[in-house]
Amino acid sequence: MTGTAFWIGVGDIHDDVSALGRIPEISDAAGIVISGDLTVRGGVADAKRVIATARGHNPVLLAQIGNMDKDEVDAYLTAEGINIHATGRVTPQGVGFFGCGWSTPTPFGTPSEAGEDRIAAWLDAAHGAVAHCPLLVLVSHTPPLGTAADVVGGGTHVGSRAVRDCIERVQPDICLTGHIHEATAVDRIGRTVIINPGLSAAGGFARIELGPQGLSARLCRA
Repeated sequence: MTGTAFWIGVGDIHDDVSALGRIPEISDAAGIVISGDLTVRGGVADAKRVIATARGHNPVLLAQIGNMDKDEVDAYLTAEGINIHATGRVTPQGVGFFGCGWSTPTPFGTPSEAGEDRIAAWLDAAHGAVAHCPLLVLVSHTPPLGTAADVVGGGTHVGSRAVRDCIERVQPDICLTGHIHEATAVDRIGRTVIINPGLSAAGGFARIELGPQGLSARLCRA
């Protein structure tokens, strides 16, 4: 184990937990952070299986739903005490994680989609819970608009303007995102590092480290 505290960031699990067990040092991490899409249009029963497997690797979890999870999963995560959608949690190390799940509208009619105004309101509520923290990680299922993390085939940017506006205003240290599987990337908006580890089943994950110089993040593959 390294001398720094670190978190494992994953997303877009889509019922396939096979890669979690291949992540180096996952049991030594300060926690696992799931950015959304635990299931494939699934409800609580499917989400429970994902959460149980993740807890088998590390008991400390933060999670939220993505657009592919039914709304009932949001209430389940809250009941489990691990939900960061539209709220925030401060870790024992003093890092404030705040989240926004769901996604902006897609062409596919997925279970949990919302407009930019609603996304913006959730982001404001989430940030308010941790605004006092000097170190911040935004966990947004939808990537910010106009970055390497929100590009689909043909080069079209499909991220959220509300997420980008929040990042430009708040400037968290890290934004862990997902949703766009093919846009595995690290980018930056101002001082904020944007990181999309891509599809979990493909082995992608982010390692978020707290060291003497603050927070950093890097893309890894299991």
